Amino acid sequence: MALSPMMQHYLQIKDKHKDAVVFYRLGDFYEMFFDDAIEMSKVLDLTLTGRDCGLETRAPMCGIPFHASENYIAKLIKQGYKVAICEQLTEAQKGKQVARDVIKVITPGTITSDNMLEEKQNNYILCVAKKKDIIGVAYADISTGDFYTTEFKTNIFSCLNDLLVRINPAEIICNQEGKDAVENLSANLQGILPKSELYYEWAFENNRAESNLKNQFSNVCLNIYEINQMPCAILASGAILEYLNETQKIALAHITKIKKIDTEKYMVLDITARRNLEIVETIRDRKKKGSLLSILDNTKTSMGGRLFRNWIDQPLKNSKEINQRLNAVEELYKNLILRDNLSTELKKINDIERLSAKIGMRSIMPKECESLKNSLTILPTIKHLLSSTKSEKLTNIFNNFPDFSQLQHLLDIAIKNEPALHLKDGGYIKQGYNANLDELIKIQKDGANWIVALEQKEREDTNLKNLKIKYNNVYGYYIEIARTLADQVPIRYHRKQTVGNFDRYFTEELKILEEKILGAEDKSIKLEQQLFAEIREKLLCFIQDLQVVSESICQLDCLLSLAQVAIKNNYTKPKINEKIKEINIVDGRHPVVETYLKDEQFIANDTNLNQTDEKIMIITGPNMAGKSTFMRQVAVITLLAHIGSFVPAKSAEIAITDRIFTRVGASDDLAFGQSTFMVKMVEMANILHNATDNSLIILDEIGRGTSTFDGLSIAWA
Repeated sequence: MALSPMMQHYLQIKDKHKDAVVFYRLGDFYEMFFDDAIEMSKVLDLTLTGRDCGLETRAPMCGIPFHASENYIAKLIKQGYKVAICEQLTEAQKGKQVARDVIKVITPGTITSDNMLEEKQNNYILCVAKKKDIIGVAYADISTGDFYTTEFKTNIFSCLNDLLVRINPAEIICNQEGKDAVENLSANLQGILPKSELYYEWAFENNRAESNLKNQFSNVCLNIYEINQMPCAILASGAILEYLNETQKIALAHITKIKKIDTEKYMVLDITARRNLEIVETIRDRKKKGSLLSILDNTKTSMGGRLFRNWIDQPLKNSKEINQRLNAVEELYKNLILRDNLSTELKKINDIERLSAKIGMRSIMPKECESLKNSLTILPTIKHLLSSTKSEKLTNIFNNFPDFSQLQHLLDIAIKNEPALHLKDGGYIKQGYNANLDELIKIQKDGANWIVALEQKEREDTNLKNLKIKYNNVYGYYIEIARTLADQVPIRYHRKQTVGNFDRYFTEELKILEEKILGAEDKSIKLEQQLFAEIREKLLCFIQDLQVVSESICQLDCLLSLAQVAIKNNYTKPKINEKIKEINIVDGRHPVVETYLKDEQFIANDTNLNQTDEKIMIITGPNMAGKSTFMRQVAVITLLAHIGSFVPAKSAEIAITDRIFTRVGASDDLAFGQSTFMVKMVEMANILHNATDNSLIILDEIGRGTSTFDGLSIAWA
């Protein structure tokens, strides 16, 4: 059976994107092609019969409405599928084949739709490139424009493990060695990470990777971002750009810089510590509610929420930066009016970070332009509120508000208030922005009146009182005159048709008017689309300023959140000690446990640890006495101090801590042949191997799981 052009093109797409479901746009519908109707019916929760599309493979297909496609795409992405969107690229013309091609491949790590993304969580795609004993990683969130890279040369598997746990990528691509490394990581990651995907080996070649980086950033980007001595980081960064360009089919103008990860800048929290301290999710159901993040996150904007999660995921080790945050929080803490006013204004700010990304990908819609315009009008008020602040952090934020008067003016004169949702509908360009568009819209509104006026004018000019202008779908507009009056018809009238006792004529003026009226709607929609495309191009030059101000708003939102939580929960400002290695907490409390205690009062406890006479604390007591809670609260208070937060205590002096280790609870790892006791010993070995003089270690019932004598010996040791 001969294959239609569309079927032939479908086969070509499947050759390149073997694991993709193909969506073909046909008018207001998508024809969805897939391999297995039974499997797809389960994924989409639809009853699919699988229409034969004339292929030897009998690939089934079904039609879905265009407006509902996002729901189906979301279900496919959630199950790990890719979706290739294929649309018509040329207008249909008689005797010519319509050109179609893939305009985008949507994958779990390249989602940009707001409905498919978590508001307060980044959606990262990560690339791992391993060469011998070096691992390079790069990860990006194309919905925000964030792009990070680093390289591990020592403890490579441990470092990779910690990074994967922290960023929790939605998609992982690798070279062959990198794939082997990811798949051989700790069993703790099983079920948490997505399955890694092998990407083209040629994308990891040095020349190709460097070329991709230079095309995206600049010819001197390797020196500017200080990665010229990080060969595997270059490979990973270049390969991920290759992948993004291949799937998005468009220049990524919003990815403007590389952020090199400085692992020495942040406290290390491995998967065990994150899980036991329940930093961003609970152990039991992996939900945000009940975690430390749920207590501290009082951010007003979604972009602020994403940064706050990054702050709590990456506690600082630099005392100067920590104190800058603490001083800013303190200033907000002490100023009720400033706090309330900032909170009110921040609630009005939309997600500028993701809006700027949509500008960069030329996918921003008129409604989103209106959201951006509304957000920009709030910025001067926020800047004015910050004008009297004294702390270094808040002053820096105040100074990082670019002038958006030009952008505001463009959006104000160009985009209607409450514009249409879809480009194909028209109705989003403001009156007065373009004279030709105004005329076309006026024609649509006044066309009927023009015909009446022309009819009256022709009657007066010809003195034919019974002259009428009529319309039908076949001949359009025409002048109808009785045949008995044919000798009085002016020479400028052109006969169009004779019907019964009437002749039908047209004039050049009527023909011009007809073309204007009948083509006005189509022309106006096409002109609006053209004008909006030009507006999108004009917006590109504002991306970097938008990213600067979004970063400032995010930081302000996070600091305000910490101040409000400190007021609400009676937290106090900790003192950060860089030289004195001591943790001294008076009346410390566990921030999560005390929040969920209803009528009961949390019993506060003191802690004093140093590197001389009180290096170790041994906690004893009966079951349910609060031993585990006390140990966890010491770790949590230490962590809070390192992110620049006030802490739940009467007072606290916290030494700079490079790492928090926890050995709390354990279970059998039968799949890997490890008993409870073995799991504990492996975790203890990790602690002994990696702990330094500046590490905080929490051990809960070490030695439990073996005989009493052996367990006691291990604990003593």
